[in-house]
Amino acid sequence: MDPKIIKAIFMATIISSLCALSQVVMSVGSLSVTKEINLKASATTVWKMIGGFNELDVWHPVVVDSQLESGEGIRPGDIRVLSLANGEKITEKLVVYSDVKKTYTYAITESTLPVMDYVSTISVTDSGSGMSKVEWSSTFNASHATDEKAIETINSVYDAGLKNLAKHFNQ
Repeated sequence: MDPKIIKAIFMATIISSLCALSQVVMSVGSLSVTKEINLKASATTVWKMIGGFNELDVWHPVVVDSQLESGEGIRPGDIRVLSLANGEKITEKLVVYSDVKKTYTYAITESTLPVMDYVSTISVTDSGSGMSKVEWSSTFNASHATDEKAIETINSVYDAGLKNLAKHFNQ
């Protein structure tokens, strides 16, 4: 392949990533939630289950379906639509994805959750001795609810997902 084309593709990728990151920085919320759990499985094994942007329905008990609306789930701007057990839908946009670092960041673009400006990161790290740690964190603002209600809602979403991972890996 022509080196000029490779350089142009590389530069376009960098510019796209920087634009996505700048959107995240501009929409950072004033509230935050961070949850983590230690699992009895390697980071590689856990990432195989939770690392796909379009696989939240595989491990989160409230998400019954996840469909990619655009992209392949590995590039900034890819969109997924989650269907919840109660019939509601959440649309999310991928901001950053790294299979190598076992992390991705996404933003909610449409939701009935009491949050706005929501940006979240899921990551898996190796803890040694066949163990790993999953961290799920976010920043957001409350929407049509108190700050306490918004935080409580996100806490319950994270707790449900992480407890389900513990059931799978910590038996």
